[in-house]
Amino acid sequence: MSQAIISLVDKYGLLAVLVLMTVESCGIPFPSEVVMPVAGILAAQGHMALIPAILAGTAGNLIGSLIAYALAARFGTAVVLGPGRWIGLSRRHLELATRWFQRFGLLAVFIGRLLPAVRTYISFPAGLARVDLPRFALLTVAGALPWSAALTVVGYELGANYKRISGPIGTAAVVLAVAIVAAIGFWIYRGRSAPGAGPDTAQTTEPVASTPVAKPKA
Repeated sequence: MSQAIISLVDKYGLLAVLVLMTVESCGIPFPSEVVMPVAGILAAQGHMALIPAILAGTAGNLIGSLIAYALAARFGTAVVLGPGRWIGLSRRHLELATRWFQRFGLLAVFIGRLLPAVRTYISFPAGLARVDLPRFALLTVAGALPWSAALTVVGYELGANYKRISGPIGTAAVVLAVAIVAAIGFWIYRGRSAPGAGPDTAQTTEPVASTPVAKPKA
């Protein structure tokens, strides 16, 4: 997985960063924790500029979040509990994001962008509640920008000091790659085996019963 990301970003540059971050923000568990540091490493090596890499990651996050918002607003929970089950999405993922959204309202959009797992799915309850779209977009950018910047800068520093730390980084990279593959595999397995993730849920259009979505007060 990590080698494929490196190859894509190295070959296609900022376009790959944009597309990969868009995919991740649509609810597909494609780790930004790998994409953005790789972009930072390549920036340190002169393959791309640092600031455009950060902006591409942020733009991809916004585009993917708007797609997830629109799908949830148009098709309801069916988009998560139906086709979404084939990429690892399940009722539990939606309920997790919904609880955050009900607790913090629109602020959850900002906070959620800084938290692994939650950040991938917070757009769905926002779309179900049909919250104010300009404010949703603004809070998405406000949360996605520091997240993308932090990960990219970490990668940039690693790349700039690669010769000094290449030994430890090589060992850590192998461990990280194995962990990422295992985590994604478990994520998909858990989503497909979760209660309510079967084919009959594809027709579901009602909100999640245990955590009904209510439109927060602006």
